[in-house]
Amino acid sequence: MAEKLKIKLSIANRVYPLTIEPSQEEGLRKAALQIDTMIKQFEQSYSVRDKQDVLAMCALQFASQTEQKTIDKDNLSEEVEFKLNTLDQLLKEHLSS
Repeated sequence: MAEKLKIKLSIANRVYPLTIEPSQEEGLRKAALQIDTMIKQFEQSYSVRDKQDVLAMCALQFASQTEQKTIDKDNLSEEVEFKLNTLDQLLKEHLSS
């Protein structure tokens, strides 16, 4: 079993020490970078200076992206199911004739 890895991530000018699995490092570093990039965009676009407000906006953005992906996936699943049922019906009709 791999040993835990101790890293420090900087988010919104604060350093967070974490103990993680080595396989998590890349994803966490990318996420922290994405958060900092989003913070800068919100600060520039909306002239927001309170870090708590900016972090709340980041959290909302990430949560809405996750929810939208879930909705899109559900819609795609329903569409695929409909097409498979239609194809199944066509096959049954063709095989019965």
